[in-house]
Amino acid sequence: MKPLKVSIMLGNLRLPPYEGMQKVVELGCTGLHISTDGGEWDSRVLDAQGRRDLLNHVKSLGLEISAISCWGGQVDLTEDKDWRENIEWGKQNLQLAADLECGIWQGHCGVMPEDQSAEGWKRIVGGFQEFAEYGEKVGACLAIETGPEPPYVLRRMIHACNDSKAIRVNWDPANMILWPPHFCARAGETYCKDKWIERFQPNEGARALADAIVHTHAKDGIVTEDGQGKEVPLGEGWVDWPRYVGYLREAGYEGYFAIEREVGDNPIGDITKAVEFLKSL
Repeated sequence: MKPLKVSIMLGNLRLPPYEGMQKVVELGCTGLHISTDGGEWDSRVLDAQGRRDLLNHVKSLGLEISAISCWGGQVDLTEDKDWRENIEWGKQNLQLAADLECGIWQGHCGVMPEDQSAEGWKRIVGGFQEFAEYGEKVGACLAIETGPEPPYVLRRMIHACNDSKAIRVNWDPANMILWPPHFCARAGETYCKDKWIERFQPNEGARALADAIVHTHAKDGIVTEDGQGKEVPLGEGWVDWPRYVGYLREAGYEGYFAIEREVGDNPIGDITKAVEFLKSL
């Protein structure tokens, strides 16, 4: 059985970027998952020479960029406000992903309504259709981050974009655990683990969307007794990693498992253990 390809979300190491790249090498990983949300690598400020320099440095370390990460929740394409500006920004993200030779832009783009007659649904579909057309032209895709929607809504969105290869999925199984309590509370409902696990399917949902998954986050989570989602070290949460990985292998997935560790007092220690955990699967 082939070992998993492991990437690390660079910013989660909490080191200066180029020092962090060296740590990724030390940990025996081959991939970098980099944030382009602001800063020197933002698609709106990084010029052609800067892109070449970044890519050449990554390659010199024997690494590759697994995906770029942008729009961590600050853009909502279901809303009319700044819609056109955000569409143009998204196209720049796709171009950056192509220039950095990963071809994958991972991002949150707003919560897709389950009601297809809603204005928000029509608006976000229109945006994704523009991304699909542009992504096909430049050779990159938007990998929609999972979490806010059940898997069938994501499948519906991909179908609405004519099943374009430029609209894909970044599956984050932990988000399918961490997000439901938030939406449950917002709807005034009582959180029920079995109900929401069945609805959001952190493990089985990946089987339904496996043909569209091009990148995945390696993150774990639980819901505490008081109904709050809590990120925990990889392998210590509710994600059934052997089963989840098995589903992807069964579907022929050969992409990266990108370690994401957003909390905790010892990020390097947690990420080191996560690398070892993934290599054991």
